[in-house]
Amino acid sequence: MRAVIFDFNGTLSHDEPILCEIFGELFAEYGRPLSAQEYFDELAGLSDQEIVRTWLGRDHPAVEEVIERRIERYRELGDGSSVPEAVRQAVRYAAERVPVAIVSGAARAEIELVIQAAGLAGQVTAIVAAEDVGDGKPHPAGYLRALELLDGGIDALDVLAFEDTEAGVASAKAAGLACFGVLGTLAPARLAAADEIVPEIDVELMRRLLG
Repeated sequence: MRAVIFDFNGTLSHDEPILCEIFGELFAEYGRPLSAQEYFDELAGLSDQEIVRTWLGRDHPAVEEVIERRIERYRELGDGSSVPEAVRQAVRYAAERVPVAIVSGAARAEIELVIQAAGLAGQVTAIVAAEDVGDGKPHPAGYLRALELLDGGIDALDVLAFEDTEAGVASAKAAGLACFGVLGTLAPARLAAADEIVPEIDVELMRRLLG
């Protein structure tokens, strides 16, 4: 492998329960309550825009307002603690050997805040955030953009992605990448399209993949 790309929410940052709670509180204010079961069954892994449009309606007038409020609340909690130490060590190990990127449906402001707080900003070569592409996961646009930013003639076949949702796996595979599904957000059956399913991201996994 010549590069590694990580999803952010739920993969690098174990924050899907946080996002679920924030969206639940906001959607309740707009008269459309959201349960944890509904979030993980229907929305986890989608971009913010797609989550809000799916739940409140594609033409709901408050789509952008909800997204802004969601990002603001998340940033208040962005102290880096959602990134486990094992994941931090794995990212550092990978970054010493190959370029590391992040492809996410989250906003750049929240990604950068968390990876900086977790001490990983210097290890990440490129970030593709929600505002960088017109189509979120499962569309492959984010991964295709990351391949452009990594440059250096890196082919999709030489890049490994890590995702925790079926939308993320579909996005990576559609862009031509190998993709490992990481458990923790969804049941293994929902990650069946991944090339391999792993229980967690740690140094031992990176050592197996990168030497």
